[in-house]
Amino acid sequence: MRKIARHASLAAAGLLALSSLTACANDAASTASADSGSKGDGKGTKVKIMVGGLDKVIYLPAMLTQRLGYFDAEGLDVELLSEPAGVQAETALVSGQVQGAVGFYDHTLDLQVKGKDVESVVQFSHAPGEVEIVSNKAAGDITSAKDFKGKKLGVTGLGSSTDFLTKYLAVKNGVKVSDFTPVAVGAGPTFISALQQGAIDGGMTTDPTVATILDKKAGKILLDMRTPQGSDEALGGPYPSSSLYMQTDWVNGHKETVQKLANAFVKTLKWMSTHSATQIADKMPADYSQGNKLLYAVAIKNTLPMFTKDGVMPQNGPETVEKVLKAFNPNIQNADVDLDKTYTTEFVQKATQNAG
Repeated sequence: MRKIARHASLAAAGLLALSSLTACANDAASTASADSGSKGDGKGTKVKIMVGGLDKVIYLPAMLTQRLGYFDAEGLDVELLSEPAGVQAETALVSGQVQGAVGFYDHTLDLQVKGKDVESVVQFSHAPGEVEIVSNKAAGDITSAKDFKGKKLGVTGLGSSTDFLTKYLAVKNGVKVSDFTPVAVGAGPTFISALQQGAIDGGMTTDPTVATILDKKAGKILLDMRTPQGSDEALGGPYPSSSLYMQTDWVNGHKETVQKLANAFVKTLKWMSTHSATQIADKMPADYSQGNKLLYAVAIKNTLPMFTKDGVMPQNGPETVEKVLKAFNPNIQNADVDLDKTYTTEFVQKATQNAG
């Protein structure tokens, strides 16, 4: 079982400003974890959570909760670990390396049809927070998802939620999944480099990568799903994405701990709804801004509309996700998904009552 986050060289400081640097995220997580573990009497309940990119704004509530001290306040010793893509966080969860994963809700449906019972216990968002970017060179050829045919499109990882959404947008617009090439390029500097060098014609990514690309004029926005309105236009309804999800058996066997996690996260979501992007940026690790705090605050501001204020699953959200996955995923197309088993509102409702 992994005891600390992976450490990577911090030589990446010379890379593009305001990039999604997993190495920095891991270092920040380890430092914050060490700090929290040293507080109080050291008897806090230990929980390991894998995040599909700690420094991605779509997963911001994970680190922010730790920075605000809300895990500590609940008597929890939470260790945040980081992987570059949500699909890798999913793998860490089902293999038992961690007790929780912060990633997209759609993984719970995908896992159910594979025989794994996993559920979202805190829903951070009601929109994907994703943006489809096209390179300046390809902008004339790609004016909508109808033009995906024959193109190389970047995703964080194969089997990731960016992969899922890209396939849906293609199929919805008359392009077969086999007609384009998904390319796993991660996020941050690797995504930007692939875009600039022509390894991909476009791709799906999140802030702060989006803000960096626009600031450097390295690409243009094709589809913006950082708001509920953008989600409705692109996907036909609210799309619950970033969440804390856990194995159902573990949730049922550790309800007190899960409740404490829900209490902490709901408190963070409420805090976010009453503070500015600049105030939020000030709370985050200095590494996350990569020397450009103003641009980082812009990235947060543009993504804030995706977040819920109470951690509750949005009405009709699971149905939208199922519709999206059924459009291209043969495993789900031929399966009866029990949506009620993919999420629970039990803990966030109690958290709201406790806060009230």
